[in-house]
Amino acid sequence: MAEVHALDDYYLAITLLITIAYQLFFFSIAFSLKFDKLTDFAGGTNFVWLAIITLSFSGHHHARQIVCSLFIMLWGARLSAFLLFRIIKTGKDDRFDDKRDKFFPFLGFWVFQMIWVWTVSLPVTVLNSPNVTKYDQPAFGTGRDIAGVVLFAVGFVMESVSDVQKYRFRSRVENKGKVCDVGFFTWTRHPNYFGEIIIQFAIFTISISPSAYNYVPKPSYSAQYATILGPFFLTLLLMFVSGLTLQERPGAKKRYESGNHWESFERYTKRTSILIPFPPQLYEPLPTFLKRTIFLEFPIYVFDPAKHADQSKVRVREAEEGNNRAQDGLAEGQS
Repeated sequence: MAEVHALDDYYLAITLLITIAYQLFFFSIAFSLKFDKLTDFAGGTNFVWLAIITLSFSGHHHARQIVCSLFIMLWGARLSAFLLFRIIKTGKDDRFDDKRDKFFPFLGFWVFQMIWVWTVSLPVTVLNSPNVTKYDQPAFGTGRDIAGVVLFAVGFVMESVSDVQKYRFRSRVENKGKVCDVGFFTWTRHPNYFGEIIIQFAIFTISISPSAYNYVPKPSYSAQYATILGPFFLTLLLMFVSGLTLQERPGAKKRYESGNHWESFERYTKRTSILIPFPPQLYEPLPTFLKRTIFLEFPIYVFDPAKHADQSKVRVREAEEGNNRAQDGLAEGQS
């Protein structure tokens, strides 16, 4: 089968146009019907379609192309299926409470999702493009290929299993408000994020073999290495935009102000690495300097009650707790 030349020979333009059209289609449904359930589904399945289309267009089906394409399809399909299942169970997505009825703020999220999908897909997109496939390819099974497959397996298991562990933990009534510290969450507070990062670097590691072993000349060589933007973009996104920054300090602030298992949460954060899996027995006594550097627990994630808490909410909560204790004591005395 001959390769398809579509707009450019790296498939950058065609994948961008497909992504924009795909996301705008689902945005029109979500905004018109005020329907949250398709948002993450649209993101995950977009990866699947880009991989299928670029692999079909390439006309060359080397083992490495098939493996990388299947890996990103497997990841995207699992992620979208799980998030669709979860949103059906919960009913709505709280992220859009202040955007759902506002056209441009809501559209802004979808535009960002377009950028996310297109950028993270770059290693597979370029690997499948005519400017790479027209050259001879190293046989699949290089050191980079093996390392990438192992990393993908580790990341995929960690992300998928931790998603299930957290969902099952939170589904139990007796765990309402408690800190999820089971399974992979014993070693890291965000095993799903860590797994997702590992997955994308694994796919990049496999995809880069044609250039790493000098089968591909410039400028295709440079284009392949430039696709490291994909996993780096995802890492920066999870660490500084939509992941840890929204989970860590805001989550701790909410727990502290409401008194929702704050003591157990504080103990959990002291003994558990924020991202990189590490035994809690070894992590807890580590110097703060190492936690803030090597283990990536940067100051922007750290919650200080004196600096970040709304003390008026704390006083109201403490007053209510005092009244409740007084009423409980009075009831016990009367009985």
